[in-house]
Amino acid sequence: MIYIAILISIIYLALIIAFISGFEKVKLIKNNNSIPKNRFSIVIPFRNEARNLPDLLLSLSVLNYPADLFEILLVNDDSEDFFSDIIEEFTKENPNLNLRLINNIRKTNSPKKDAINTAINESKFEWIVTTDADCMIPKLWLLLFNQFIEDEQPLFISAPVKFSAQNSFLHHFQQLNFTSLMGSTIGGFGIAKPFMCNGANLCYRKTAFFELNGFEENNNIASGDDIFFMEKMFKNFPNKVKFLKSEEATVKTKSEKTWELFVNQQIRWASKSASYKNFFAKFVGIVVFLESLLVVILGISALFFPQYWLYFTLVFAAKIIVDFILISQTSVFLKSSKLLKHYLSVSLVYPFFIVFVGFLSAFSTYEWKGRNFSK
Repeated sequence: MIYIAILISIIYLALIIAFISGFEKVKLIKNNNSIPKNRFSIVIPFRNEARNLPDLLLSLSVLNYPADLFEILLVNDDSEDFFSDIIEEFTKENPNLNLRLINNIRKTNSPKKDAINTAINESKFEWIVTTDADCMIPKLWLLLFNQFIEDEQPLFISAPVKFSAQNSFLHHFQQLNFTSLMGSTIGGFGIAKPFMCNGANLCYRKTAFFELNGFEENNNIASGDDIFFMEKMFKNFPNKVKFLKSEEATVKTKSEKTWELFVNQQIRWASKSASYKNFFAKFVGIVVFLESLLVVILGISALFFPQYWLYFTLVFAAKIIVDFILISQTSVFLKSSKLLKHYLSVSLVYPFFIVFVGFLSAFSTYEWKGRNFSK
């Protein structure tokens, strides 16, 4: 067992160190006030998001980009709240914005993919930008996408997402977890092995979407519109899939309000990993799970067999140190370094949480937007 533990730990440490190095390799992008040239169709699927729409719409109304070079497509996915009043009032107050409300056309087992497909088929412009209804958009968002397109000539752009600040252990736990995911995402791009992205902040060429038949082959899986399409893009255009590492282009979203909702979200995210076609993505998931399982097993063993305390201490300490380096460099980039003071307390719980979610995702269904889904 000890030799297996050593092997798993070495692989995990090497992986995180690779992400740390990759993170630094991705160039930091600053706004240079580029001339707006590219035209964007902003696609936002929503279902029962009336409480979040005002913040989203307000952030869209102050975008620093010519109004004639972008449109906003809000896709209603069978909402049952009072969203229409909010959108109607916003439209009256912002007549200069090209905003359209359309209804989702359901064709598959994935409502969100259907909603994005519906919007893309009605979109007028050449670049598709996706975000979520519980997000707030940075003012320079489209300007930085425009600059990055002109400078790098990509076909697919992943960009940063972070949580709005709140004060609770649940939020700190989610924020640190999400920060580690964002750091790993950027690190993956830095070592030319992108394996994650977030649909709350993506941009891609519409012609490339149609050329690759969009979400076909993954429509049976409810979530994953972001990662599955990125996998397809990277397979076909490996040099055209890039990360926009800019704090000024970072979208803010909201953490889950309860542990139940958070666990359900993590099960949803984990459940799609079995369908990844990217070997590296599966490898990362397996290594992270095994390292957490190793910490849990060694910790429990040490309670009954004192000789295991040394192994537990060494493995856990090494994990905490390398994880902290990745999370701290990502926190500095996202300007959220204050959350690091909660790192130790979260780290003590985190391996147990990963193991718990890992086992649940293998057997449980999950709920998303009031609907139940299986793997």
